[in-house]
Amino acid sequence: MLYQIFESQRSIMEPFSDLAQAAAKLYSNPLNPMAQTPLAQRVSAGYALMHRLGKDYVKPEFGIQTVKVNKTEVAIHERIEIDKPFCELRRFKRFSDDPATLTLLKAQPVVLIVAPLSGHYATLLRDTVRTMLQDHKVYITDWKNARLVPLTDGEFHLDDYVNYVQEFIRHLQSIYGHCHVVSVCQPTVPVLAAVSLMASRGEKIPLTMTMMGGPIDARKSPTSVNNLATNKSFEWFENNVIYRVPANFPGAGRRVYPGFLQYTGFVAMNPDRHATSHYDYFKDLIKGDDVSTEAHRKFYDEYNAVLDMDADYYLETIQTVFQDFKLVNGTWDVKGVDGKIERVRPQDIQGTALLTVEGELDDISGSGQTRAAQDLCTGVPVSERQHLEVPGAGHYGIFSGRRWRDIVYPQLVQFIQNHAPQAKATAPSAKTAAKSPVKKALKAPVAKTTAKSAAATPEKAASKTAVKTAAQTATKSPAKVLPNKAVKTTWVEAKKKA
Repeated sequence: MLYQIFESQRSIMEPFSDLAQAAAKLYSNPLNPMAQTPLAQRVSAGYALMHRLGKDYVKPEFGIQTVKVNKTEVAIHERIEIDKPFCELRRFKRFSDDPATLTLLKAQPVVLIVAPLSGHYATLLRDTVRTMLQDHKVYITDWKNARLVPLTDGEFHLDDYVNYVQEFIRHLQSIYGHCHVVSVCQPTVPVLAAVSLMASRGEKIPLTMTMMGGPIDARKSPTSVNNLATNKSFEWFENNVIYRVPANFPGAGRRVYPGFLQYTGFVAMNPDRHATSHYDYFKDLIKGDDVSTEAHRKFYDEYNAVLDMDADYYLETIQTVFQDFKLVNGTWDVKGVDGKIERVRPQDIQGTALLTVEGELDDISGSGQTRAAQDLCTGVPVSERQHLEVPGAGHYGIFSGRRWRDIVYPQLVQFIQNHAPQAKATAPSAKTAAKSPVKKALKAPVAKTTAKSAAATPEKAASKTAVKTAAQTATKSPAKVLPNKAVKTTWVEAKKKA
């Protein structure tokens, strides 16, 4: 019933939102005499804010038209590679008419980015995709809004998520012979399960796994998100946050965790921050600060666009990840597409290098939750396990923004290159590999890497350019990236041999 009430309210507010937008334009039009009155700017700004607060936010576009690869502009064509009922495997195909650039593009490693299915669309990782396209062939999981999926397409469970990831990995391996996997936030758990199951069966698994800000072990440094999941029972979630999709959508009748409830939860975590942001937007409109107002619009166009999640998937995630901790307790069983039940055993993973990334100020996945994967993947050699903690970074900062581009990505691209089968042809571009501050090793079952060792014991397949970049990277002062901040990191060159 709540879903129907919300939709009715949204439908009523929509024409008023449109009128507010028209009024804002009317009072800001220089040809309108009323726009010359003393209060015109304030009136226009008020109507513009009213429009932003009342409008309906639809799924944004990635909008990545070009990227630079070694200072050469490369065109991007976005297309759907695999279309599943609840997810699209989306590829960002790169094109160039420069022979040297085309040769480089073909030789670069392929990366599957598994986007979170936790409220926002995959476009939240736009900055992640744009940055990685400089040095990789990029695919991403683009999850669908459950309210748009007809009931005839069946249900969607956490097991189905794991099976989707396995199918996508096999697809990329069938084309390229290998792949690398990067999971951000929520998918770290199902991705680890997917690779574990493939390893247990003796299947070919990805060359590397990168896990960023995910709840591998939600018992460590619990956040408000973890506390909510543990303080409420499974039945409470089923009875209070699950509703059926109204009749005006293709998925009418489907049980979902509605996007508007998720959005309410997001805002409730930091209400003061959002209120201040909207007030600043109002003041920037009055001042005519187009740069700040456009930045506000871009952020909230993304932040306010939310999707519904299938109820079965959501409830099983709450129980498996945040209440029973089945992954770390070794009690998680997954049903495959053939109906066979298999136990998830991360210790069976061998031959896949592991990188975990955490933000110092992450208020969604607390400190140590992602790093817990290091302890679970005991079959991965110590020299193949690496951990990076980014000081001053919140949850979004480890995959978007300045810290992502200046700190995380240079180390991620080097990590992937160190394990790429064609390292000579896929050396990282000078722009992205030149910024990788390394300062202090964490206490973990991994070793240290210095500038000297990076230069003296490079990967056999790495090019001279990559070796020089690694030495410069390890010795660069972190103060140039984050003033008065030391970058905590555990970074180990794989397979150190003379």
